[in-house]
Amino acid sequence: MNVRDCTSKVCGRRRPGYVAAALVFAIGMAGTTLPTPLYGLYQKQIGFSELMVTVVFAVYAVAVITVLLVAGNYSDEVGRRPVLLCALALSAASAACFLLEGGLPLLFTGRMLSGCAAGLLSGAATAAVIELARPEHRARAGFAATAANMGGLGCGPLLSGILAQYTPWPLTLPFWVHLGLVAAACGITWLLPETVAEPKRLPPLRPQGLSVPPEVKTVFLPASLAAFAGFALLGLFTAVAPSFAAQTLGVHNLAVAGAVVFSVFLASTAGQSLTGRIGARRALPAGCGVLVAGLLLVASSLLVESLPLLVLGALCGGTGQGLAFRAALTLIGGAAPAQHRGGTISAFFVVAYAGISVPVVGVGALAVLLGLRPAGLVFTGCVVLLAAGAGVYAARRLPQDRDPRPDPPVASSRL
Repeated sequence: MNVRDCTSKVCGRRRPGYVAAALVFAIGMAGTTLPTPLYGLYQKQIGFSELMVTVVFAVYAVAVITVLLVAGNYSDEVGRRPVLLCALALSAASAACFLLEGGLPLLFTGRMLSGCAAGLLSGAATAAVIELARPEHRARAGFAATAANMGGLGCGPLLSGILAQYTPWPLTLPFWVHLGLVAAACGITWLLPETVAEPKRLPPLRPQGLSVPPEVKTVFLPASLAAFAGFALLGLFTAVAPSFAAQTLGVHNLAVAGAVVFSVFLASTAGQSLTGRIGARRALPAGCGVLVAGLLLVASSLLVESLPLLVLGALCGGTGQGLAFRAALTLIGGAAPAQHRGGTISAFFVVAYAGISVPVVGVGALAVLLGLRPAGLVFTGCVVLLAAGAGVYAARRLPQDRDPRPDPPVASSRL
């Protein structure tokens, strides 16, 4: 019996399969967005500006990028289970920082540990989900990995928003609940079959270089710009949407704020599921167009102070982000030579995660000077121009030969 045959049985005992691995993935990713509805409470308790909220959030993105570059493929050598257990330990340490919170240093530390956990989880968990599926279930497992990733990111603010709004312990109970879920995830991970055939014991880290081969540059430019714009939208909702809802729309219910953030990630999952049906070359400009429509709805919600418009913007923008993001990864993965594929995809994710941090910090800085509503309008205007430019470029300049086949493991590997 080889390693791949152990996906459902090991030595005669039934073991968890890809659904269990997807559950572990979702629990780990939920911890990364758990603080989203709580930033307003931390602002009141500690006393810091909207700019500092976005900087705290940006620390997460920097940590994700760093781990992806330094240890993104480490689970290929040491095995999936050790990396998953390490990621879950970092997630638990992040929750502990928030439970012990006594000021900005622990908030920064908690977000940094959370980013490191996400960086490790994204590659190892996606690979585990795919590898634990039988060959006839690989496509289903690919979508399970995507759904676990985005679904986990969306469930974090939904869970913490409900617990913070309707229980007496708004800044502690969400993290205690998450610690319980992490403990359960560790138990599941311990039972998962190891899918790496010959794992090594503590091999040296081999940081991945960033490179974009010449033959990929025509695809890379519109794909990376679309990813930057889409991740900027996700960053806006994850970092400052609850503040927008409270200060601009007068919505102070934390459960509602969490549900709004959940909706953008739910829509992103739905958008990614549509890419294969539309075809990557059509999905990239189409996704940019839907993303532009979502951003315009978000801007309209700020102008007329309408929560329903904000939710529609989240659903529309999230769908466009998911559609364009998976299309971009499919095109880049298909265009890159095999020997340069890892470096090309790493470069793509550096651009994407720059989108989730740099523009959001800009919103925070503008909010200090102009207020949240003008800052949000400036942000949406800039990202609309960027997404529209990427979509027009993709529609006019991408080669029109046969679409590459969507690759589920690549399309959801490092969100």
